[in-house]
Amino acid sequence: MPIGGSVKVTAVDVTTGLEVSVVGPSTAAQSELERVAVRKLRYMLEKSKNEGAASGKDDPGPAGGTSGGIVV
Repeated sequence: MPIGGSVKVTAVDVTTGLEVSVVGPSTAAQSELERVAVRKLRYMLEKSKNEGAASGKDDPGPAGGTSGGIVV
């Protein structure tokens, strides 16, 4: 999604619904921006997995309430 001279790339894990975004220059290669977004998603999945293990929760995903915000 181009925004001026920048591009926003979003990656979503279909299992947990976890979504991350990265913003880079519009001149960057699409493959590089995709690589960065996927890497960030993997990092966040691992981070929430580790936080869930530390708190004793089995499901640390967004519905688990560990991401802040309001659950409706």
